[in-house]
Amino acid sequence: MRNVAILASHNGSGFNALYEAQQSKLLDININLLISNNTNAAALQNAAKRNIESFLINAKTQSDPDEAIYDLLKKHQCEFVLLSGYMKKLPAKITREFKVLNSHPALLPNYGGAGMYGRYVHEAVIQNKEEKSGVTFHVVNEVYDDGEIILQKELLLAEDESVESLEEKIKTLEALAIVEGFAKCLK
Repeated sequence: MRNVAILASHNGSGFNALYEAQQSKLLDININLLISNNTNAAALQNAAKRNIESFLINAKTQSDPDEAIYDLLKKHQCEFVLLSGYMKKLPAKITREFKVLNSHPALLPNYGGAGMYGRYVHEAVIQNKEEKSGVTFHVVNEVYDDGEIILQKELLLAEDESVESLEEKIKTLEALAIVEGFAKCLK
């Protein structure tokens, strides 16, 4: 069984999908650490309910947040790190030592890069009248949304697609992509 850490800034919907896959024995993993940079992150409460050790790490709690995260990942012997809506860029020291994975709410390389996350992606997709969108599960490196693509899942947009409806569809697709993508990484 391999240890997995979750980094989440808000709700951590990817964390929820991965936790359910762990509980149902769909994935042979052990989520043993959750780190958030946001005091109000629902992911912190979810980790507590699930008896997963969690930490709040940001510039107010640590003089060097990246080093504190690195130390916790080492201490908890994490092989994998899932970014579940984590809004901070990670340094090379972390992305090179651990297998850091992310789910992006678009078909990369389109709609990736700094500032392209969540609702902003869906707004751009709708504004550009795209016919399809989807989810990309990828390895994280030092450049935003640039790492090796593990898998992509796509969907066709309805003619009357709204940002809200697309966001809901993508969240559902994302849960599937995370579990399927993790399964590929564990082989």
